[in-house]
Amino acid sequence: MKRSSLVRAGTVLTALATVTTLLAACAESSGSATDASEVTTGLVGDQSDGGEPTSGGTLSYATYNGVSSLDPADRQDGGATGGSEMAAIYDLLMRYDTASKAYQPQLAQSLTPNADNTVWTLKLRDGAKFSDGTPVDAAAVQWSINHYLEKKGTHTQVWTVSVADVASPDPSTVVFTLKQPWNEFPILFTTGPGMIVAPSSTASGTFTPIGAGPFTVEKFASQDELVLAANPGYWNGKPHLDKLRFPAIVGEQAKLDALHTGGIQAAYLRAADIVHNALEAGDVGYVYTVSMGSVQALNQREGRAASDPRVRDAIVAALNPETFDERGEGGFGMPGTDMFQSWSQWHGDVAGQTFDPAKAEKLVAEAKADGYDGKLTYAGLNEPGAQRRALAIQSMLQAVGFTVDIVYNTGINDLVKMMYVKHDFDLGESGFNVLDESPFMRMYGNLASTSTSNVLGYQNPEMDALLGKLQTASSDDDRSKVLEEIQTLVNATNPMMVMGAGKYFIPWSKTAHGITPSADGIMLFGNAWLTSDSNP
Repeated sequence: MKRSSLVRAGTVLTALATVTTLLAACAESSGSATDASEVTTGLVGDQSDGGEPTSGGTLSYATYNGVSSLDPADRQDGGATGGSEMAAIYDLLMRYDTASKAYQPQLAQSLTPNADNTVWTLKLRDGAKFSDGTPVDAAAVQWSINHYLEKKGTHTQVWTVSVADVASPDPSTVVFTLKQPWNEFPILFTTGPGMIVAPSSTASGTFTPIGAGPFTVEKFASQDELVLAANPGYWNGKPHLDKLRFPAIVGEQAKLDALHTGGIQAAYLRAADIVHNALEAGDVGYVYTVSMGSVQALNQREGRAASDPRVRDAIVAALNPETFDERGEGGFGMPGTDMFQSWSQWHGDVAGQTFDPAKAEKLVAEAKADGYDGKLTYAGLNEPGAQRRALAIQSMLQAVGFTVDIVYNTGINDLVKMMYVKHDFDLGESGFNVLDESPFMRMYGNLASTSTSNVLGYQNPEMDALLGKLQTASSDDDRSKVLEEIQTLVNATNPMMVMGAGKYFIPWSKTAHGITPSADGIMLFGNAWLTSDSNP
């Protein structure tokens, strides 16, 4: 199964004067599907076009987790981790159009590659300004990217291994010279590096959120509530909404209930059973599916249990994704050990691991005979769905001889600290969330030996070489072959246990219109509006 090609050599990404109007219209006109359960990525539900956009009102969007910072460089730039909030304040240089499967200019005017995709020229819009009135020029773009890199933002490692030089021949042009060909380079500008922060944001010595996006900050309470006000100086015109609000609501069902009762107008849902319920209810919105959305991360750093290959092999052989789905996801997930399932463009002929509890029991016994105590520390989350998933993992592992101690963290930020900062775990709930539009970026982040996002502690020169081949693959066929080689190596070394894909849903009220999806579930609200009966 093949998707349409992404931007390829020689394709110029030219901004049309009417692009945002067309995007909003596209979002409305394609907003129905015959069977939402069959949609992997796209708009679902039956929604009217809303007529002519109206001005006014507040749209409230309960995202996956409340943001703890307003600086994209503080790892607040993913669809589930602040990306929509940051895009509303800072905009994106580029956006990914999920319908055409192509990158489109947003804050940028255009992005053009040379013949072999090693040099990319970014042109900026005339007249675009930050909310403090300063221009969005080449110097500001370079400053913002450098700020992101200095603070070690999420995609710093990918940028560092990819970009050799950045130059500005004139105030409206930035030229990026890469270390090797990469035809998916625009993906970086749909996330943190493309969220342009004004140089004046640090002038006072403390960070102030100053961007060129459609909204400005009115109120911010960390991990509680963010309220944004329309930016009258936005390059694409003042937004229709007066305000955009991001309340922190704990629990997926609570978010869905708030949507159905009118307390909010949009929600970010990840739990498979809640996503199923929302789709069954006929909610309208945007669905997107990621590979390896459910992964058991195995910490193989020195001194941890999974540093013994037998322990890793035993964990992988002991876990049954189907059982995990039934017990932890209500049977509504997308279980399987293939890194890329049949729905993905990148699905290949090499299958993932198989469930083999007898093998797992034998390996645990061998490790114990050599002095291993059989204990594992599981990093989980203190939330009903996450608790069910943790108990399912514990049950399967203890059935083959492990003793599993579950640590329930009170919030996402605590879980991230335990796993990604302290590395104080043996296995834990994670998700690689690999995007079909650019498998390299998240594959590199999670599996490269030198990546700061490598929670596994996995270091394998063969994997590093394969990731290099994945980035420079010049065609989809070549990329597919490399991914099959990576699946083979994962099967041999078991750095993690793939439990399944992830299908996520951003439903919104039928009174909300013009919400525009980009890559990784980041939603854009510059063209959004509410019909009159939902205005306060």
